[in-house]
Amino acid sequence: MLAVTLMWSIAGVVTRHLEHARSFEVTFWRSFFTVLALLVILPLFQGRAVFRRMQDGGSALWISGLCWCGMFTFFMVAITLTSVANVLVTMSIGPLLTALASRIFIGHRIPARTWLAILVAGCGIGYMYGSQISEGISLTGTLVALCVPISGAANWTVTQHAHAQGRAVDLIPAVLIGAVFSCILTLPLAFPFQASGHDLMLLAGLGVVQLAIPSALSVLCARVLKAPEVSLLGLLEVIFGILLAWVGANEVPGANVLTGGALVIGSLAVNELIGWRSRG
Repeated sequence: MLAVTLMWSIAGVVTRHLEHARSFEVTFWRSFFTVLALLVILPLFQGRAVFRRMQDGGSALWISGLCWCGMFTFFMVAITLTSVANVLVTMSIGPLLTALASRIFIGHRIPARTWLAILVAGCGIGYMYGSQISEGISLTGTLVALCVPISGAANWTVTQHAHAQGRAVDLIPAVLIGAVFSCILTLPLAFPFQASGHDLMLLAGLGVVQLAIPSALSVLCARVLKAPEVSLLGLLEVIFGILLAWVGANEVPGANVLTGGALVIGSLAVNELIGWRSRG
């Protein structure tokens, strides 16, 4: 899981080294190479029958695929519009949004500690955005980034509901479906193609190393690790990503991001640690 978070975190620094590819073209090529990689990885992990099973996946599998499409598309567009730190800190509220969505749509009980974490994290995000408004910085990128954890919360809520109804959703094929949808959605917006050979090599690396492989590995890790362990280790993506962008692309996070990010990450970490200990 540590390797997974490290692989996830390279998107920001790699994107900063692209020469000509921008916005939707970046998203299209990363999704395209993810599709190619998963067409190889899926049969290796689950056998060739996995494609036949996808036909019987039901509506939950396809809705999950749409949610993955949203996460892929909004993430890469946000990375091209704002700082890596802004995107990653905004994405980190995903587990709290998931808990909130589960409460609203499924009726899952939310512990008091999680309500407190949602409040503190909300203050952290609000401080980040408020500081940017006062500094005259465009909020477009951060608002697009907010769509990533919203898509993720919808994805996990649909998956949890399907499991509660006795219908298992295989998340790795859902990733493939999401990548295909992302390709179809962004292809018309990607023209005219401007990516150089250098850009295509970097985007192919993102599709394979930053998305396809860690997505498959994370599903396997989730079968072994407890949910709080996965959530806590997943927070390392934020730390790794900010550090890599800082060192590898000289993208220094602002004081508002560091302060707001500390509130978000701290509230998440404390919430998961308390939940872990109470289960033990």
